[in-house]
Amino acid sequence: MGEAADVRRRPAGATSDRPAADAVGRFAWALFDWANSPFTTLVITFVFPAYFATAIIGNEAEGQTIWGYAIGASGLAVALLSPPLGAIADAGGWRKPWILGFTLLCMAGAALLWFAAPVASAVIPALLCVAVANLGFEFGAVFNNAMLPDIVMQDRLGRLSGWAWGLGYAGGLAALAVALLVFVQPPTPPFGLDVAQAEHVRILGPLVALWFGLFAWPLFVFTPDRPARGLGVAAAARQGLATLRETLAALPARRDVLRFLIAHMLYADGLATLFAFGGVYVAGTFGMSLSEVIAFGVVLNVAAGLGAFVFGWIDDWIGSRRTAALALAGLIVGGIAAVSVQTRPWLWVSGCVIGLFVGPVQAASRSLMARLSPPQQQAAYFGLFALSGKATAFAGPILVAVVTDATGSQRLGLATILAFLALGLVLLLDPRANDGAVRAERAGGHA
Repeated sequence: MGEAADVRRRPAGATSDRPAADAVGRFAWALFDWANSPFTTLVITFVFPAYFATAIIGNEAEGQTIWGYAIGASGLAVALLSPPLGAIADAGGWRKPWILGFTLLCMAGAALLWFAAPVASAVIPALLCVAVANLGFEFGAVFNNAMLPDIVMQDRLGRLSGWAWGLGYAGGLAALAVALLVFVQPPTPPFGLDVAQAEHVRILGPLVALWFGLFAWPLFVFTPDRPARGLGVAAAARQGLATLRETLAALPARRDVLRFLIAHMLYADGLATLFAFGGVYVAGTFGMSLSEVIAFGVVLNVAAGLGAFVFGWIDDWIGSRRTAALALAGLIVGGIAAVSVQTRPWLWVSGCVIGLFVGPVQAASRSLMARLSPPQQQAAYFGLFALSGKATAFAGPILVAVVTDATGSQRLGLATILAFLALGLVLLLDPRANDGAVRAERAGGHA
């Protein structure tokens, strides 16, 4: 019992008796999710895509197509580069310099959106800024995720991951509220912003950059990092890439990891498609206005944040794999209801069910990857995690489009998402997996 208790007091990814981060360090790490979420909320999801399509391009369909290509290209670059960058970071030891560099990249790209005036000549510069900022956001998340098993005791991994994910949803909603109430909706915006030149919308880019910098700095001050290993950049690159080749060659033998990554690839595709088409579905099928769609999205995000926060305890109680599977089952039930109900009240109910389980799926997936990754290869494994989350991101949207076009039914088109979620659930339910044993083995320092 004494040895088991000692294991639980160590960081999940520890290779020695090095203590976990203190409460301030863990909170600073979780606050990073609050810091970076406004980028996805304002720039990627809610406000800037609509502004780009309607004001810069001047045609919603064409704007959505061009926007999709830019985000897709950026996502492909993240998928391809995350594993090698993670492996190089593992070889070098440090995490925070990578996070800092990519945070600054995201902040710079977002801040430069101030110059995305509503003119045709701004199309290419705006897309480049968004793509660069998205790279910074995604790569920063890879290395921030890789810090998780180093800073928390192994029996509290799920809790910290869930709380951080809940903070992320809260941060995105708080920034959205500031954006709408202070800048976008008032007839006379502050600071003399010119509505005719869309300055009240363009200011949201610098707002995202300022928010990111303001709330990300505690991570760099209070959260402990791994020590550097004294390798130069070239040596770290050679060693990291060699280790990555060995990791990929050995991956078929790591059946638990490989099966999880494939499962994650499927249900992450389903979730991404749900986020991309959910607003279009409720607007077209139920006749919701733009303001109603935004309100619907806000309610779902609140539910998702609460779900991630509460399910953090469940994760540490029953395990990350079971928690993710339970949340996927809840998502499938909510999804079936959403494509079946005929009235708005029941749509709101089913939407809240979906929201309640979206956050736990994402948070438990992160904690499961932390439990499965070897102590000296965590960044590389989180790179593979990022790859699995984007490798087939095109499949879900294409299938929705094909089925919707063939049947003329938004309901049937959106229902195809359920197939991705169900297949992911089947693969996740691995009867031979023993995450508790894996967790103890990792905490004990055995690769």
